[in-house]
Amino acid sequence: MGRDADSPGGFGPLLRCQRVAAGLTQEQLAERTGLSVRSISDMERGITACPRRSSMALLAAALGLDDRGARALAAWRPGGENLFPGLPVPRQLPAAVPGFVGREAELRALSAPLDQPGGPPGTVLISAIDGTAGVGKTALAVYWAHSVAWRFGDGQLYVNLHGFGPPGPPVTPAEVVRGFLDALEVPPEKIPARPESQAALYRSLLVGRRLLIVLDNARDTEQVRPLLPGSPGSLVVVTSRAELAGLAAIEGARLLTLDVLTGSEAVELLAGRLGRDRVTAEPAALTALAGFCARLPLALAIAAARAAARPRFPLAVLAAELRDDAGRLDALDVGDAASSVQAVFSWSCRQLTGPAARLFRLLSVHPGPDISAPAAASLTGSGPHESHQMLGELTRAHLISEHAPGRYAFHDLLRAYAAEQARAHDGASARRAALHRVLDHYLHTAYAARLLLRPPPRPPITLVVPQPGVTPESPGGYQQALDWFTAEHQVLLAVASLAAETGFDVYAWQLPWSMADFLVRCGYLHERAALQRSALEAATRLGDKSGQAAALLQLGAACHALGDYDQARDRLSDGLGLYRQIGDLCGEARVRMMIGSLLGDQGRDAAALSQAEQALDLFRALGDRAGQAGALNDIGCCHAELGHLRQARVVCEEALALQQELGNRIGEAVSWDSLGRAEYQLGNLAGAAECYQRAMRLFRELRARSAEAEACTHLGDIRHADGDHFAARTAWLRALDIFDDLHHPQADKVRERLMAP
Repeated sequence: MGRDADSPGGFGPLLRCQRVAAGLTQEQLAERTGLSVRSISDMERGITACPRRSSMALLAAALGLDDRGARALAAWRPGGENLFPGLPVPRQLPAAVPGFVGREAELRALSAPLDQPGGPPGTVLISAIDGTAGVGKTALAVYWAHSVAWRFGDGQLYVNLHGFGPPGPPVTPAEVVRGFLDALEVPPEKIPARPESQAALYRSLLVGRRLLIVLDNARDTEQVRPLLPGSPGSLVVVTSRAELAGLAAIEGARLLTLDVLTGSEAVELLAGRLGRDRVTAEPAALTALAGFCARLPLALAIAAARAAARPRFPLAVLAAELRDDAGRLDALDVGDAASSVQAVFSWSCRQLTGPAARLFRLLSVHPGPDISAPAAASLTGSGPHESHQMLGELTRAHLISEHAPGRYAFHDLLRAYAAEQARAHDGASARRAALHRVLDHYLHTAYAARLLLRPPPRPPITLVVPQPGVTPESPGGYQQALDWFTAEHQVLLAVASLAAETGFDVYAWQLPWSMADFLVRCGYLHERAALQRSALEAATRLGDKSGQAAALLQLGAACHALGDYDQARDRLSDGLGLYRQIGDLCGEARVRMMIGSLLGDQGRDAAALSQAEQALDLFRALGDRAGQAGALNDIGCCHAELGHLRQARVVCEEALALQQELGNRIGEAVSWDSLGRAEYQLGNLAGAAECYQRAMRLFRELRARSAEAEACTHLGDIRHADGDHFAARTAWLRALDIFDDLHHPQADKVRERLMAP
C-alpha cells in the first residue's frame, strides 16, 4: 500500500520534485513561503511530517501549481484518482531511499515530459537511466516515481529484472509479464498458456490506462522491449548499467546517464546519515570520507553505515581505514552481496568479453588521470581497431567513461577494483610488461612531438627500442604536436613520476627531456624544474653521463627562469663539465648559451657576450645552422645591452634572416623580439613596436604563452615611452593576464608597471 500525505517518506519526494521542476532553490522557496530553509530541507528529506494546511497553500502557490497540483500536494497519496473504478490499482513501488540528496538536474529531466501542456503526449513515454554500479540509478528512479505517482491514477508496476547481480540469472520478459498480470489481478483461469498471448493480454490491459512502470536493473534492450506498453498514456522508467541506445533509436526513449555525486552532495548524504552534530565536529574527516568513496552513493552509504555502527569512533578513524587504496574495497564491504562495492562491480565485469575484461584490469596499471584510445592499444598490445572496440564495450557497461572525445577515465573505486582484479588474474610480469608498453608509447610519441616543436638538426637522444605491440602516435606538424602535448600534459607528468617509482629510469629522464620544449612554451616553470630534478636523479642512478648532462642543462634553465640564479649557475656549470668530459660539442654550446643568458640577466653583459660567441664558434664547427641562428640572436642582445646598438641591429637582423631561411618560426619570433630591443635603444620607437607586434603574433599563433606575455610587456614599454599610456596599459594587462594564469614570477614586475603613477 502507498503512504498517505502525513507520511514524511511520501510527501518529501513530491515536494522536492515540484520545487526542482519550478526551478527554485530551497532558499528561494523559503523566502516565498516564510518557512525556514531547515524546515523545507527536513520535509524534503523525510525528517519531519507535512506542515499545516495554511503552509501547504503557501507552498502550492510558491511552486506555481494549478488547482489539481495543489490538491495533490495537500493530500498526496501514490496513485491518486483511479481512472478505471472497479479495476485493480497496483502499488508496487518499493520504499524511497531515506535522505535522498542531489540529482536536481536529473529530476528536472525526468519530469520535463510530464510538464508539457496537456500532460503526456500521444506516445508511450520512456526514460532510460544508465550509469555505473552503485551510482544510485534505482534510488533516483524510485524517488522520482514516488513524487509523480499521483499523476498515474491506475497504479504503479515495479520489477527488478536482475540484469546484473544475484540472485540467479536475469528475469525473462515472460516471467515479468506473468507477474504483472497477477498484479493487475487477472484471474488465473483467464491467463493464456502461451507467453506470446500473455504479452498480448498485458498490452491490452494497459490500453487507455495511465500506469507508471519501473523496470529496474535491466541487462539490455531485448529484456525491456517486450514489457513496453503498446498504447499511449503510461510512462516507463528503465534503469541499467548498460547504455540502452536501442531504446532511444527505436522507441524514442530519453537517455539519462547518471554520474557520481558532486563533492557537496556527497558530504550532504553523509551528514544526513550521521547527524549534523557528529559531522560538525569533524568537517575535514567528512570531506575526506566523501573523497575516498569517490562520491559514489553506494560507497557513501556503506561508509555512513559503518560510522553509524561505531558512534564513539571519530570519523577520522574510518577515513584512515579508507585512505589505503589496496584495502579500501575491503573497508567498504559489510558482508551483504547487494551492499558490497566489490560485489556490484563484479556483476558488471562478468558481462564483459575476455579482451575487454583484460583491458579493464590493465587500465589500473596506467597512472591516469585518463587515457586515449591509441595509448590503450599500446597498453594491451592490441591494434587500434581492437582497442576502440574494447573501450566502447567498457563505456557501454559504464566501467569507464568517455569524459572527452577519445579520452577515457574511471573513478578511484573502479580503479582500485581493476587493480585488485589485475593482481588476481594477471601476473606481476604481465602487469609490468603492460606498463613497459605504455611507457614506450608516451616516450616515442613525446620525442617525435618535441622534434616538431623545434626544427632539426638538434642533438638527439638515443631512445630504447619499443616493445612489440606498441603503436606510437605520429603528430603531423607543429600544431598537432602541441595539441598532443596539451591533451596528454597531466598524463605525461604522472607517467614520468611512475617511471621513476617503478625502476624505469631511462624513461624517467628521457620523458622529461621530451617534454621540456612544451613546458617552456606554455610557461609551466615549476613543473619543468621538478621533472628535471627527478630526471637528474634517474640518470645518475643509471650512471648515464649524457642523460645527467641533459638534465643539468634543463634544470639550470628552469632555475634561471624561476629567478634562482645560484642554483642555475651551479647546475649549468656541472652540465658544462659533463658535456666537455664526454666530448659533446653541441651540448657544450647549448650550455654556454644558457650561461650567457644567465650572466646577461645579472648585468654581466661582457661575460655573457663571451659565452655566446664561444657557442657560435662551436655551432659553426659542427655546421649546426639552427644553433648558429640562436647564438647570433644572443650575441645581438648582448651588444644592445653593452651599447653597441648598430652592431646589435646588424647581428639581430642576421639571426632573423637565418631563422626565416630555416623555417624556424619560434626562433623567428624570438629574433623579432630581440631586434625590437635594439630598435628601441636606437630610439626607433615605431620600428621597435612593429618588431614586438610581429613577435607577439607569432608567439600567439604558436601558443608560446610565456614568450607572448614577455613580448606584450616590451610592447607596453614602447607605448609608454611614446606617451600612449592607454595602449601601454592594454599591452601590460594582456601580459599580466597570461603571467598570472601561468603563476609566472614576471607577473609582479608587470604589476609594478601598472601601479606606477
